[in-house]
Amino acid sequence: MREIAAPIISEQVARLCIDANYYLGADVLSALEEALAKEESPTGRAILEQIIENAGIAREGEFPMCQDTGFAVFFVELGQEVVVTGQTLEEAITEGVRKGYGEGYLRKSIVSDPLQRVNTKDNTPPVIWIETKPGRELKITIAPKGGGSENMSEVAMLTPSDGAEGIKNFVVDKVRRAGSNPCPPIVVGVGIGGTFEKVAWLAKKSLLRPVGDRNPDPFYAAMELELLERVNKLGIGPQGLGGRTTALDVHVEVFPCHIASLPAAVNIQCHAARHKSVVI
Repeated sequence: MREIAAPIISEQVARLCIDANYYLGADVLSALEEALAKEESPTGRAILEQIIENAGIAREGEFPMCQDTGFAVFFVELGQEVVVTGQTLEEAITEGVRKGYGEGYLRKSIVSDPLQRVNTKDNTPPVIWIETKPGRELKITIAPKGGGSENMSEVAMLTPSDGAEGIKNFVVDKVRRAGSNPCPPIVVGVGIGGTFEKVAWLAKKSLLRPVGDRNPDPFYAAMELELLERVNKLGIGPQGLGGRTTALDVHVEVFPCHIASLPAAVNIQCHAARHKSVVI
């Protein structure tokens, strides 16, 4: 067995919180530049230029690219031979969030109760999803999720007769109804299958894939490209002011489901498509 002390995890998590909010990924920047080269709307082009400039200012100045520094969402791959000492893994990650959001001057956006609305003042607790894997490594990925894009999420419990067309129509209609609210250009995460809660997790996890990374199954890879084309034909455009760049990409993840069910979910990410990983 391999032991990892909790403070080591907390330090790495604190760095992830800061880096994810300061430095936009190269995949997203590249996609924005490609979109700028193709965008025909003068307003859309101006907005894309401002988004790219904003990312550069955040990177050089070392401060958040967006005022909404998000709910701290973590996807963790825990090697079966890893033992966390001193605290639980969840406690170590939570302490890292507390440290990172404080030291990085990141906005604290979490309330302790959904109705009484008292701010926790340190952006905890985080949401943590843990999967066990073979081996002696611990991989932690943070995906800060802003409220504007998260509010545009939706789950639909379709039936098998709805089929692929029903799912595609649901996704495109959800993006249409979302309009400018999730700060386009967006990345659209789509989950298909599983159960009510599993399909939402699939949609969110799909957003961890780099922009331009296709589903390994050719059937779903083709669906991603078709959905991307249909979404961009909506004409919502950058920041909802018109243009051909409504989405930078669409990612689809699937899971087996019940014979009577066809769950589908959409989780939209704004143009600040933030995610960073560390392997300990």
